[in-house]
Amino acid sequence: MTLKVVLGSAGAERSRPSSPQTKDAMSYGNQARVLVVDDEPSICKALSMALSRAGYDVIAAQSGDAALAIVRNEHVDVMLIDLRIPDMRGDVIFEVAAGHQPHLRYQTLFMTGDITERAHKLIVACKCNFLRKPFDLRDMTDAIAALAPRAQDAAG
Repeated sequence: MTLKVVLGSAGAERSRPSSPQTKDAMSYGNQARVLVVDDEPSICKALSMALSRAGYDVIAAQSGDAALAIVRNEHVDVMLIDLRIPDMRGDVIFEVAAGHQPHLRYQTLFMTGDITERAHKLIVACKCNFLRKPFDLRDMTDAIAALAPRAQDAAG
């Protein structure tokens, strides 16, 4: 189980060097890669720990720019995105990421504490599921499991 946190910029520390194989689906054994995007460090840490314990290879980004840098350079199987990130709205991150990795259009889960009609419309426009903060970590891992590719699907 691997935990990698990427802070606000693309040049942040990384726990594992990139390799040419990082673009390949399920390139880290049988673990699906989940990108967690939230500007709150404690939320990133809690979600990353829960997903790592559930068997996922987790990358966390605390800004939209950092998230998109990851998506441009590494394969991601599933994204978990907060709708409200200071440097970039979650729906914008989603659209750009799906442009780079089209499968993310169907393998993204939003999370938000914003209960406004505008926030709901943004999520509905993306045609993705969402969790309302605060949520139970078990509900989050179950929702990610429903979106994640199965190891046998990737193998063959």
